[in-house]
Amino acid sequence: MKDYATLRDIQDDLARGTVSCADLVKHHLRVIHLKKHLNAFLSVYEEEALKQASFIDHKIKSGTAGRLAGLVVGIKDVFAYKHHPLQAGSKILDGFISPYNATAIQRLLDEDAIIIGRQNCDEFAMGSSNENSAFGPVLNDADNTRVPGGSSGGSAVAVQAGMCRISVGSDTGGSVRQPAAFCGVVGLKPTYSRISRYGLIAYASSFDCVGIFGTNVEDVAHVLEVIAGADEYDSTVSKKPVLQYPKELSQPPNKKYKVACFRETIDSPGLQTEIKKNLLDNLDKLKTAGHTVDALDFPLLEYSLPTYYILATAEASSNLSRFDGVRYGYRSPSTSDLQSLYKKTRTEAFGKEVQKRILLGTFVLSASYYDAYYTKAQRVRQLIRNKMQEIFKTYDFILMPTAPTTAFKLGEHTSDPLEMYLADLFSVLANVAGVPGISVPCGVDGKGLPIGLQILANDFEEANLLQFSAYLMKLN
Repeated sequence: MKDYATLRDIQDDLARGTVSCADLVKHHLRVIHLKKHLNAFLSVYEEEALKQASFIDHKIKSGTAGRLAGLVVGIKDVFAYKHHPLQAGSKILDGFISPYNATAIQRLLDEDAIIIGRQNCDEFAMGSSNENSAFGPVLNDADNTRVPGGSSGGSAVAVQAGMCRISVGSDTGGSVRQPAAFCGVVGLKPTYSRISRYGLIAYASSFDCVGIFGTNVEDVAHVLEVIAGADEYDSTVSKKPVLQYPKELSQPPNKKYKVACFRETIDSPGLQTEIKKNLLDNLDKLKTAGHTVDALDFPLLEYSLPTYYILATAEASSNLSRFDGVRYGYRSPSTSDLQSLYKKTRTEAFGKEVQKRILLGTFVLSASYYDAYYTKAQRVRQLIRNKMQEIFKTYDFILMPTAPTTAFKLGEHTSDPLEMYLADLFSVLANVAGVPGISVPCGVDGKGLPIGLQILANDFEEANLLQFSAYLMKLN
């Protein structure tokens, strides 16, 4: 199979008849079977994908195919896909079959994308390494002894390894951008409310965003254009018009950008030396190209991580109360009454990390600590957002590392939760502030592990963010 650079190249060959959707699906299925040991997919919809491919091939011949014809997509195991399993990487949803489609999934199908399977993830999207899944860890294709990042690790690895062209994941505190950095692919978290969350299993509702993985910015732009926009099923989604992101991307930038970086990230003691050098080199390249680059003080950065974990666990405590063994999913067989049903079902079926976050969230919401933790964290969140908005009045973008290190070894941080949570040090800021962010691959470290750089922009500036990201990748 030809190594296609973009979806546009695929569609050119589809139109010429030199390749078919069925050929594309068969190619990705071969890769999935060849790299099964990576544990990226929980379900592979082989027959269904081939049948859909054949149907779309007929549509291409008749000139009625949708905008995403030829695009093979994998979906993280947190999205509702009608008549298919949905478990959020958890035992507690054993046997659950979704009765409807998430809005993002429906819009992909409407434009003739082909869904090839369901991807592994940290349980209920809680994790930074994809080691918390009830179905076992996902392995990084660059080095099978290392994690792919989390929680959307399976989605990142699937794109990294060529198992699919695009993955749709979720980003609550960096769960798209951090694994994208660890796996050397592009990972976009749009502005909060840019994409409907209808049909996305909730972890922390005021942070959750639908995100997109791809090998290039152009493909990500195509998918964003299709799945973004207003939705009658989600009252929190923005009604702002959706731009033609690929068209905006095709127009080369004719301006000099103003780029900020934070001294706190550059001087962070936990920042890997090679990532720091990579960041500084890219800032120098931008300066040389005539763009303005300024280092700013952002003392609120150190508060973004505790703010995130206080508020996200509080919301998780509320959201996950619906999983109790009464209506669907796993139910403990050794119960004697309703109370024991709740307790035993949740104890047996929730993993340790999920239990920990539910307990932490319940604690910060308790009467004695609500004001001391939850209320104070909400105030700090508003301060962080206000400061970010102030910065974006002067600067177009903020450039920073996606993660403090490259991919760490499997099991390296499992015994120390603080070390694991620090993996989110630079990624949670975009979720706390609600702004869009993207991780783009920018070289490798001395061990050949991918390095990702993160770019943040102001609300609903995805078009400029994608354009600048493509520009930055060309500089490398």
